[in-house]
Amino acid sequence: MTSQLTDNHIKRIAASLKISEKSVRSTLELLESGATIPFIARYRKEKTGSMDEVQIEHIKQLSESFIELEKRRESILESIDSQGKMTPELKKLILDAGDMHELEDLYLPFKRARKTRAAKARENGLEPLAELIRQQRSNSIESDAKRFQNEEVKSIDEALQGARDIIAEELNETIEIRNFVRNRFEREAVVKASVVKSKESEADKYRDYFEFEESLKRIPSHRFLAIQRGENEGFLRVKIEPDNEELVFQLERKYIKNNTQAAQQVELALSESYKRLIFPSIENEFKKLSKIVADKVSIEVFASNLRQLLLAPPLGTKRILAVDPGFVTGCKLVCLDEHGQLLHHDVIYPHKPQSDKLTAAQIVTFLTEQFNIEAIAVGDGTASRETVDFLRTKVKYKRELNVYVVSEDGASIYSASPVAREEFPTLDATVRGSISIGRRLSDPLAELVKIDAKSIGVGQYQHDVDQKALRESLDREVISCVNLVGVDLNTASKHLLTYVSGLNAGLAQNIVNYRTENGSFKARTELKKVAKLGPKAFEQAAGFLRIRDGKNPLDNTAVHPEAYPIVEKMAKDLGADIRDLISKPELRKQLILQKYITPEIGLPTLQDIMNELDKPGRDPRPKIKPFEFAEGVREIGDLTLGMELPGIVTNLTAFGAFVDVGVKEDALLHISQITNRFIKHPGEILKIHQYVNVKIHELDVSRKRISLTMLGVVQD
Repeated sequence: MTSQLTDNHIKRIAASLKISEKSVRSTLELLESGATIPFIARYRKEKTGSMDEVQIEHIKQLSESFIELEKRRESILESIDSQGKMTPELKKLILDAGDMHELEDLYLPFKRARKTRAAKARENGLEPLAELIRQQRSNSIESDAKRFQNEEVKSIDEALQGARDIIAEELNETIEIRNFVRNRFEREAVVKASVVKSKESEADKYRDYFEFEESLKRIPSHRFLAIQRGENEGFLRVKIEPDNEELVFQLERKYIKNNTQAAQQVELALSESYKRLIFPSIENEFKKLSKIVADKVSIEVFASNLRQLLLAPPLGTKRILAVDPGFVTGCKLVCLDEHGQLLHHDVIYPHKPQSDKLTAAQIVTFLTEQFNIEAIAVGDGTASRETVDFLRTKVKYKRELNVYVVSEDGASIYSASPVAREEFPTLDATVRGSISIGRRLSDPLAELVKIDAKSIGVGQYQHDVDQKALRESLDREVISCVNLVGVDLNTASKHLLTYVSGLNAGLAQNIVNYRTENGSFKARTELKKVAKLGPKAFEQAAGFLRIRDGKNPLDNTAVHPEAYPIVEKMAKDLGADIRDLISKPELRKQLILQKYITPEIGLPTLQDIMNELDKPGRDPRPKIKPFEFAEGVREIGDLTLGMELPGIVTNLTAFGAFVDVGVKEDALLHISQITNRFIKHPGEILKIHQYVNVKIHELDVSRKRISLTMLGVVQD
């Protein structure tokens, strides 16, 4: 990667991210060597200057964009040279071009495109007439044009039109003009949308955009994507344009020298060039650019929401009764052991039409006792509120059990997936879905990695954005979360192991196979015995894999095996063993970290080691809390203006948050109603699945629209 970048590229990356060139170069070298971003961020702080994953990802993306730029530069140089049209001056311009727009503008006259109107005019011998017009001196241009009539050019008008076509194409290929127009677009362009008249009745969901105008600079990403969706569906016509008349007027002032007949032809050519060539090209350019920007914002929202969901509080290793609620088809029950393995499944019918609450309560009581259940998970779909109420009020338990509501988003997709069929080949899809609900309570991260992230339901216009960019962003977020939390080497599924730094699907399967054949791993070093898991994969993965109750207590920490000798030396210097070093903070306080600095390991890593020894095997995720909706609130008709009630944040968008207050219709908490201070995004205050207290701000029962506010509402 570094070999493909110049010193200038390194400088530009460093300046863009406000970091040292040395850190950029070291990071690129690590990436080129096969190191993963989580590994670099966690274990190579000395080389990067303690950069985080976001900064490292930015370096990677910028370097890739520069490599693409160089590939395109090389391709353009070869193309022009093969046409025999390269000059020293042009070559210098191409070599000095700093971005893709500049390169493409330089290449525009040399593209081997279909035969243009200008090319045809040149073939018809009209280049000399075009030159006469360019000079803007002639006041007898029609007489001049008459001389160019022939079998192909049958009239004066055709001759003049052909000459104007030549000039129009040249104006379109003038970099100065294209940059002038771009500048106007950047500063003044307006997004305009209007309804397709013949489809007005079908386009009601886009009514807000039937006669719409907004500055391109200020339009929010979600609104731009909504308008573009309307255009793609054939309901809206969309334009992006500055004040075209004023723009052409400014160009005329610059390029029209006088009022001769020739100058008038140039004026016509300029107008034709703008309407037919320049404007469509630049408008398309800005549509694409605006889409990229809108996609980026939308993808960032989705990725941020996904991260919050993946890092949601886990209940941990508890025995769980999971319930997939339903009315007619009943509530599916599964009992899971502390490792998420299925112990039993059943169905109860506590709701209408059967309403067999007595039998249902007896079954739940029996199962909770028989399988030593420690918590109950209920899916948040149909009949969720009714099922939670039934479990909390109609069932008698011999011990106190908390009931948790769990998001079902994506559970049905998982239940029918090859992953689920592989795990439970003999079970019905509904039972698999219930198992997923229970496992999500135990460990959301471990279960959600099995589902396509787009199916989890926390995005904004996720189907309208660049799908490749979305997939890459969500995959990065999953990888980051998995490696932040760490993975239990002896219990993790192959799907979870796949996301560990340095591993892939093949190595993950090999780890599971080794575990099956040889029993639990006793030490991280055993990984070296796994088929095809070489030194590089071990280096990248080992620090993110945990072994509970292993031979070496460091194997249950984020301390990398390469640093074990340093920890052993610390213990030896104190006359203790590693277990003493972990369990006795007073011992660690005696250490002078500077004594243990090596050429490879500096103070940042040593401090990380101390933090790990302080809380070995700690989970960075918060503790889970039970939640209850307001009593007596089940339907939108139970709400009144000004009512205060608890809710759960279900999604975050650029314009606000959606909150479940227990009435089957998510309510909108607009960004302006979250806090009294200015915020750019709701994520500055709120998180997915956060419990909040809200007030009914606006209510439209007929349209099932609920608006909330947090202003003036006391939070727990």
